[in-house]
Amino acid sequence: MDYEFYLTMFRSAAEKISKEQYDREGLKVSVDIFLESAALKMYKPEWSGNPQSPLDAASRIFFSIWVSDETIREGKMYYNIHALKLRELKDYKISSRHFAQNFRFQFLKHQKDWPNADIQYGPLTLMQGWIPLTTEDIQKEVCRLIQNFLEISSIIDAALDQYKIR
Repeated sequence: MDYEFYLTMFRSAAEKISKEQYDREGLKVSVDIFLESAALKMYKPEWSGNPQSPLDAASRIFFSIWVSDETIREGKMYYNIHALKLRELKDYKISSRHFAQNFRFQFLKHQKDWPNADIQYGPLTLMQGWIPLTTEDIQKEVCRLIQNFLEISSIIDAALDQYKIR
């Protein structure tokens, strides 16, 4: 797999979105190799148990888009939202299953915007989908997924707010 090609495509797509859009939602972007995949991740530091190191925190919520040798063979680029070990988030009292239900209930209003998206997963994967992997459309499709996530990231904030210890 040509990691550099996909990492470059992901970075270029992320750079097409204005910094103001990311800042308005408080979102950060990381493009790197994770688990033998070229991946783009979007997250908020406060969605993690360790805001100083949110990508490595055991407890965290993030959106990712990835390509691996396996997905290339399938002709697909995958995306998902993970919510890992939410019980360990400081200042929250969260049941992962209830959080996932709350998120999914709101996400259903937007599901039509997410190609091949499914919510029939356990509480760690809030949703997952895929798009056809065509090299000439990667940048455009990644931009579209980023924009979609910018639109729904507030659903995560609203769902988290229900579990904030006050």
